[in-house]
Amino acid sequence: MFKQKILLFFICIAIVVFSCSPVKQASTEGLLPYTPASKELHDSIVQMDKIFFDAYNNCSINVFEDLISENIEFYHDQGGLSTSKKNLMESLKNNICNKVTRELLVGSIEVYPIPGYGAVQMGAHRFHNKAEPGAESRYAKFVHTWKKENGKWIITRVISLHK
Repeated sequence: MFKQKILLFFICIAIVVFSCSPVKQASTEGLLPYTPASKELHDSIVQMDKIFFDAYNNCSINVFEDLISENIEFYHDQGGLSTSKKNLMESLKNNICNKVTRELLVGSIEVYPIPGYGAVQMGAHRFHNKAEPGAESRYAKFVHTWKKENGKWIITRVISLHK
């Protein structure tokens, strides 16, 4: 009984000490607001994003396919990794065309140059299922790696986060 009281006493002391200690919380403190390194690059990638997702939303398979690298890596937090352009195109045709649309969170795109390669694009978007027009849809983060190849932009990597 005495040992239990001492243990309880030390637990109470520990709770008081830890509850009074300042806790550092995660924040954006110290991060500068986003400013594009190159407005021209930023505007080019924003335009490519528009072209890419207009094709996605309107089932323009040929346009969509032209913007995807043969060596695509598509990382999805729910579906895993896909490295097959053929499978990605089949999935688009069978599961997305005329069924799902994408909505960009306006102002969310950030673009960072990758010298000698292209650019990394980050942003937020959400998807709407046409079969469930009233369903809730939350914004999710994405990262696209764009490569400029022979004067043409293509997507080589996609990271799609929905959780």
